[in-house]
Amino acid sequence: MSPHALQLLLGGWHRGGPAYTALADALRAALLAGSLPLSTRLPSERELAVALGVSRTTTTGAYQLLRDEGFLASRRGSGTVTTLPATTGAGLDPPRQPSAPRRTTHGRRPLGDPVDLSLAAPPAPPALHAGYLAALDALPRYLEGRGYEPLGVDTLRAAVARRYCARGVPTTPDQILVTGGAQSAVHLLLDALVGPGDRVVVEHPTYPHAITAIRAAGARPVPVPVGRYGTDLDLLESTVRQVSPRVVYLIPDHHNPTGTSLTEAGRARVRELAARHRTVVIGDEALSDLTLEGTPPTPFAGEGTDAGVVVSVGSASKSFWGGLRIGWVRAHPDLVARLSLTRAHVDLGTAVLEQLVTAHLLDRPDDVLPERRAMLRERRDLVLALLAHELPEWRTQRPAGGLSLWADLGAPASSALAALAPRHGVRVVAGPAFGVDGSFEQFLRVPFTEAPDALARGVRALAAAWTAIDPLTGGRVPDRARAFV
Repeated sequence: MSPHALQLLLGGWHRGGPAYTALADALRAALLAGSLPLSTRLPSERELAVALGVSRTTTTGAYQLLRDEGFLASRRGSGTVTTLPATTGAGLDPPRQPSAPRRTTHGRRPLGDPVDLSLAAPPAPPALHAGYLAALDALPRYLEGRGYEPLGVDTLRAAVARRYCARGVPTTPDQILVTGGAQSAVHLLLDALVGPGDRVVVEHPTYPHAITAIRAAGARPVPVPVGRYGTDLDLLESTVRQVSPRVVYLIPDHHNPTGTSLTEAGRARVRELAARHRTVVIGDEALSDLTLEGTPPTPFAGEGTDAGVVVSVGSASKSFWGGLRIGWVRAHPDLVARLSLTRAHVDLGTAVLEQLVTAHLLDRPDDVLPERRAMLRERRDLVLALLAHELPEWRTQRPAGGLSLWADLGAPASSALAALAPRHGVRVVAGPAFGVDGSFEQFLRVPFTEAPDALARGVRALAAAWTAIDPLTGGRVPDRARAFV
């Protein structure tokens, strides 16, 4: 990382006290938050001192402090690189017990199965049954065929194309490929576009299964940080310029897990970047229908004229129901045809009945989406209130859409919390699952898709587990581990 880029990342880092400890605090916090990726080569002490306008003694002291703590390592031929202490996530600086008592179930064994907050998936809407009935009525027209449709059933491809057209993106059915869900679409695109050793730029944090798919293709994920206000587009552009990735994978709408969305100007900038560098940018729009307040995001594809390098992925799983297992790709017809051939080594098509159900629902969004958004809005607000009451030291932002919150725990104990939580009655996924390198130990994704009573039990169980971490480990959180950039 260049001295200038690190200076921008650190921002106003000097908050009083000795300069070298303040600088170390800022670097450590950026690393724990995922803004500064692991294995990043930092500028030399002299270069950073010049960029920050401080003495070399300050940067030398900060680097040495972080080396002593295990957050930096000096490697021959590689300079100073970021790392994590070997114990991070298994008890490093566990959270301190709050001074005020919490209203929790601590000390009581939970009854029944744990609340599952490891998945961000809403239940099926009432209108789904009518969709299946309509699909069964339409099914006889398809039974004379063999049922293998590598591109997807024409009825659904046309319905998806109409959906894009209604959103202001001119689209024809030959630009649509139907897949077995958005995850399958991402796997298929990566199989077709990248190979061993290629680089794929991802937001950091990001959807865990995208990281898995990138590595399964033999490619290397290259992280670009997502902060409180969304993806760092300056770093995205400089990263694309420096590493020449084959693909960029983004979640532009209600980003999973942070909940941020690209602005309209940001989307235009990403499309221009893709066209200028001739780099394929995949926009995963699985959550685009779930805007809970404010204006819905504009389509990632814009006017749809850059289909050669701007690819959109959609899904019925979040808008309608995960059990449908229907997704799609919107791309240039040549890429769609190529993908239909590539998928043959994975499957020969997607289930016809579920495609017909999805086509029915896509043509009748008002039968499902308003009620779904209202339900999620209520549950989001409930979880925010529960966390404020049970875990007031956690910091959360109110997402404008999506299915989950990204909570800052204030200490790198996410893995310890996730390991202990089932004993208290809740299952969660630790923050590092959303990173490429072990980052995000001080964050936790908290979905709000379960029923209200389950959400209440789940948050109370989280509070009990959080309280229990301190007595179990005998540790405490030093102030500098609580710093946040």
